Amino acid sequence: MAEAKWKTSGPEIQAVIDGRHADPFQILGLHEIDGTFIARAYVPGADIITVQSLTGTDLGTLERRHPAGFFEGPVKLKARAAIRFSCTNATGHWETTDAYSLGPVLGPQDDYFMGEGNHLNLFNKLGAHLLKHEGVDGVEFAVWAPNASRVSVVGDFNGWDGRRHVMRKRMGTGVWEIFVPEAQAGQGYKYELLDGNGQLLPLKADPFGFASELRPNTASKVYDTSRFKWTDDEYLKSRAQGDKRRHPMSTYEVHLGSWRRKNGNEFLTYDELADQLIGYVKDLGFTHIELLPVSEHPFDPSWGYQPTGLFAPTARFGDPSGFARFVDKAHAAGIGIILDWVPAHFPTDNHGLGKFDGTALYEHADPKQGFHPDWNTAIYNFGRKEVLSFLLNNALFWLKQYHVDGLRVDAVASMLYLDYSRKEGEWIPNKDGGRENLEAISFLQRMNHETYGQHPGIVTIAEESTAFPGVSKPTSMNGLGFGFKWNMGFMHDTLLYMGRDAIYRKHHHNDLTFGLLYAFTENFVLPLSHDEVVHGKGSLLDKMSGDDWQKFATLRAFYAFMWAYPGKKLLFMGQEFAQWKEWNFAQSLDWHLLDGEPHHGMQSLIRDLNHLHVQIKALHARDCEPEGFEWLVADDAENSVFAWMRHDGVGGPMVACVTNFTAIPRENYVLPLPKDGKWREILNTNAKSYWGSGLGNVGAVIADKGPSHGKPASAHVLLPPLATTYFIKDK
Repeated sequence: MAEAKWKTSGPEIQAVIDGRHADPFQILGLHEIDGTFIARAYVPGADIITVQSLTGTDLGTLERRHPAGFFEGPVKLKARAAIRFSCTNATGHWETTDAYSLGPVLGPQDDYFMGEGNHLNLFNKLGAHLLKHEGVDGVEFAVWAPNASRVSVVGDFNGWDGRRHVMRKRMGTGVWEIFVPEAQAGQGYKYELLDGNGQLLPLKADPFGFASELRPNTASKVYDTSRFKWTDDEYLKSRAQGDKRRHPMSTYEVHLGSWRRKNGNEFLTYDELADQLIGYVKDLGFTHIELLPVSEHPFDPSWGYQPTGLFAPTARFGDPSGFARFVDKAHAAGIGIILDWVPAHFPTDNHGLGKFDGTALYEHADPKQGFHPDWNTAIYNFGRKEVLSFLLNNALFWLKQYHVDGLRVDAVASMLYLDYSRKEGEWIPNKDGGRENLEAISFLQRMNHETYGQHPGIVTIAEESTAFPGVSKPTSMNGLGFGFKWNMGFMHDTLLYMGRDAIYRKHHHNDLTFGLLYAFTENFVLPLSHDEVVHGKGSLLDKMSGDDWQKFATLRAFYAFMWAYPGKKLLFMGQEFAQWKEWNFAQSLDWHLLDGEPHHGMQSLIRDLNHLHVQIKALHARDCEPEGFEWLVADDAENSVFAWMRHDGVGGPMVACVTNFTAIPRENYVLPLPKDGKWREILNTNAKSYWGSGLGNVGAVIADKGPSHGKPASAHVLLPPLATTYFIKDK
């Protein structure tokens, strides 16, 4: 007797069982043949399978065609519908909804926008999403792997068996998808791929995974990031107002894993950090916290700069909701959160993006373009629209889903130049024969355009160490479109100067005046970052010259010099209380130092500087515009004195800032000023409360109408040794 038409051939059954069928959706699930619906299932371990409707109606029993668990047979259905399998073997009974009887979740519109590379909500489509689909609760999984011959999702819901949930390939986009009934939040999963030659690849974490296992485990976890209850509506409305160049911005840079620890050396959780860190930062008057990368990363010593889970807050400190609560609590305190973001490169861990589908998918195939010699990492292929879409969506994801206030983009210089850290012959010129990475430039412009356009009030900040023009100019003016750029020259020049013995500084006066020649060519942030206090560089305090008293005095003078200098401020954790040791990512800061008067005094100075920075518009309102700055004394190299005026641009109170970088007090120093009358001394870093000697101007000086240095008035002031003094002219 001839086989029934609906019976699957032996080779096709074997291909399903082996997990090598080119399209299991053509075999498994429901199929109408000659007016009869045939159900097919692959359920390893089952001896008997009965088919049911979602409401429990018995639809028939399937024939076991292969002992490995392949079943098929006619069912009593008049129209296509989702079905369930009631499975039995010698040890028990279980039920499961058939994934292959359900239609796709993604649609033609998704295909269109993904194909263009213009899907700006791609994180709502790719990855793992909890939803009800065709009346069934479960998780939709979708991943881009165009060159794979088979992709399966494996996880806690299917015994990590790659034959159970082989995905459907959407041919136009190279995206694979499947809806897995009964998969649940919190379950771990990865993708199992066969390359184009049918070779099994290492299991891959989800590029769009929203949560991860705690290292050393590397699986993604199903998590819904949309259900967190935010309380920061008013904060976000306020954030959207005004020009951020004219707002106060003093940033505390933090590595969450080493700011403070508990129980010996355990990490604090996101909630504990919210309780302790945010209050601390609020008390010190910082306006923002900048976090070293919190995206999931396998290697602690990378500090997060080699991320493998760009969409997942690291599990080191808790779950994604914990991170959301941290941001929400910061906003309740009026503090912005800036994330260090790494779109320049990625590590080559087996579970990550490297050779994702067996080909150089996210990276360039040629190591002259795709391998970073400094960090032994892969470089994103910025010329591939799907890669640009991945990175662009990641930037938008943190801003939308976690309400973060900005992105500090790491290693921008390495993105801009094709020959970065490469010798002649080790790089490939662009289409015009030049060294600029035109694709990366285009990406950065698009990223800034979209982030600012969709999220008013956020900031983007470039860590960029070259003289590349227009980093913080609008894209409409052919700039890169960043809001701000780190002033790496300021950090280099000032620390070099502070490390010189005070008696030799007069020969290097230009180290501190040179930066004012270009201070307004970009919108600058002045960083004293983590990079300057690690890898044998010592702490900021240890960089200062002289004995201990001189080190503390010089650092205090330098901080006040910096807070008066045009540009937004950034200080890495621990430097606010002058930690002696350089930063160690594997342990807490040396909080016990605050029991000592000099360290407590340094912390008090930072608190006062931040409060003055916020309260007095002249100290922040024209940080990025030349009318906010006016030299008073720029040429007194012999005495190592620097003096300038800060203006708010609208005629408000002016602030004169004077620094004496020698250990000799200067009595009756003639300070040129734009107006005569009383000038109050509002800050003196030599005050006893900061562990100084107390020498100062007894609260005020009087300026007479005697001109000096081209100014109409001048005052005789006392400049304490190794100290910075601020004077304000009240109305």
